[in-house]
Amino acid sequence: MPATGVVFNSYKANALKAEVAILTDTIKVALCTSSFTPNIDTMAFFSDITNEVVGAGYTAGGVTLAGKTVTIDTATDRAYLDATDVTWAASTLTARYIIIYKSTGTPATSSLIGYIDLESNRTSSSDTFFITWPTPAQGGVLRLS
Repeated sequence: MPATGVVFNSYKANALKAEVAILTDTIKVALCTSSFTPNIDTMAFFSDITNEVVGAGYTAGGVTLAGKTVTIDTATDRAYLDATDVTWAASTLTARYIIIYKSTGTPATSSLIGYIDLESNRTSSSDTFFITWPTPAQGGVLRLS
């Protein structure tokens, strides 16, 4: 079964208020363990995130998305965010969730955008942990309908 992505409700409001500029703001991805319990209704900031991964090769707060692009599919009335694939070299970690957020440098003001449930634990052991984003036609990093 493929990984599933969900958009936090706070991001939907932020998008309408133009508080997150997805292409120009610093957008980061962080990893959480299977102990994380997402709640799209109550979680709004990175400070609400619990059970972030701890392990060799992983830095708290995750990494910045590079190469961000937005594609619009008028046939399906969807917009897709795509980005360069993400890696953590020489890492030893176990992750279940990918958290996508706008980083301000302060967790309490860093707005959550969405998360991806990998549906099972993914691990690396002194190896590269990587996220290969689907193409926009397959959903990209994030899909809005």
